[in-house]
Amino acid sequence: MTRTALVSGGTGGLGAAVTAHLLDTGWRVVVPWVAPGELERVGTHPNLHLVKADLSDEQQLEDVLAVAADDPGAPLFGVVNLVGGFSSGPRVHETPIGVLDSQFDLNVRTAYSVSQAALPHLIRRGGGSIVCISAAATHNPFSGGASYIASKAAVSALVETMAVEYRDDHIRVNALLPVVIDTPANRAAMPDADTSRWSQPADVAKVIEFLLSDAGSPITGGLIPVTNVG
Repeated sequence: MTRTALVSGGTGGLGAAVTAHLLDTGWRVVVPWVAPGELERVGTHPNLHLVKADLSDEQQLEDVLAVAADDPGAPLFGVVNLVGGFSSGPRVHETPIGVLDSQFDLNVRTAYSVSQAALPHLIRRGGGSIVCISAAATHNPFSGGASYIASKAAVSALVETMAVEYRDDHIRVNALLPVVIDTPANRAAMPDADTSRWSQPADVAKVIEFLLSDAGSPITGGLIPVTNVG
């Protein structure tokens, strides 16, 4: 049976690769978007459903879920939370509290709200799989990243808790922990960096599809490193 995956951030540097790989492996994919320029990254496909929506708006989020759950021949099974942001700067005492608020809003609140909206549909259909993005820096922090790292640690805690809460509903919840993903935005932000060991979006997409698929059914509550070794 064809299944549906909702991919928040599915038009981004990583998201476009995830969207493409899910489509290539037979998924029906629903992707919310905001800016028209984002659409160039994903193109068109018979199984791709693009929904203009601001996910911070409760009604617009519900509209996205309505599209994701409206095909009985392709029930909603996968939720991929890719919306997020990065911040690095001075130490804690020199960083405005608004930076912390912004990082939690981008990295935690969106993953929480999208999962919260999708879970009743997954429960009703008898199961599913949720994948979020945390960060390797939660285990190997760097100076100047407190707001970012704290927000990603909260994502990890959210994932581990949801995995326990929804185990009996046959819903798996996992997080990936990348170091740096090789996207245009990251290259622009770090022009002098050594990119040889950055994770490739296409490789990360394969791990996400594995976790959504039946092949990943033994795994829940995982905080899984996705680092390039060569």
